[in-house]
Amino acid sequence: MVRQLADGLLAVLLAPRCLACGHPLESPLGGPVCPSCWRAVVPIPPPLCLVCGDALPSWRQVDLASACCARCRRLKPSWTVARAAGAYEGALREVIHGLKYEGRRTLAAPLGALMRTRGAEVLEGADLAVPVPLHWRRRHARGFNQAEDLARHLGLPVVRALRRVRPTRPQSGLTAAARRHNLRRAFAAPRRGWRGRRHDPRIEDACVVMVDDVSTTGATLDACAQVLLAGGAREVRALTAAKAILRRL
Repeated sequence: MVRQLADGLLAVLLAPRCLACGHPLESPLGGPVCPSCWRAVVPIPPPLCLVCGDALPSWRQVDLASACCARCRRLKPSWTVARAAGAYEGALREVIHGLKYEGRRTLAAPLGALMRTRGAEVLEGADLAVPVPLHWRRRHARGFNQAEDLARHLGLPVVRALRRVRPTRPQSGLTAAARRHNLRRAFAAPRRGWRGRRHDPRIEDACVVMVDDVSTTGATLDACAQVLLAGGAREVRALTAAKAILRRL
């Protein structure tokens, strides 16, 4: 009763609007995104590439031997499987922008819950989650790492087993080859020592799930996976809130 009254008062007095669609929120206490927009975040329709999770044109064009897209056949990633909660478009894109650029950190919990449900095959049997790190300057400016906030809601121990050792150009607008070049030697193991070891011993012989907000070509995830495998990880997987669909690539 009290919550309903508070919701009604907030809706009338402040008239907050949904972060994604801009319509007035009927229940502001439920968060900055309306239920309709959350329902609009649908899974990427199959068939999907078994490796990167990108949408494939049709079942008839799937390579039956590998069941993966042309990009993954040409440039085999360092991870074994990657999945996303949905496509990087529409309501999901607005939700991620709200978390990432507007500091709406309360969105990490429902986004993480969505990732946990739709990425169940990635999380099954995994030992820990490793968020993709920000460079310290960007983290300081933003005040948080959105990947780390998402990782906390996946039901796995969160380990900061990576650090970004140099700032990089924004990946948007770059070709796939330029993205890979941009990220060369951008990630490394934590600086602090672990009894003389270069890597966090918790990732040794572990099945690791990398966590990030958006995956486009997978260049960032691949650069991180290489560091984790060099540190002794048994297997590296990836789970993101969204995937930019690259059907034509």
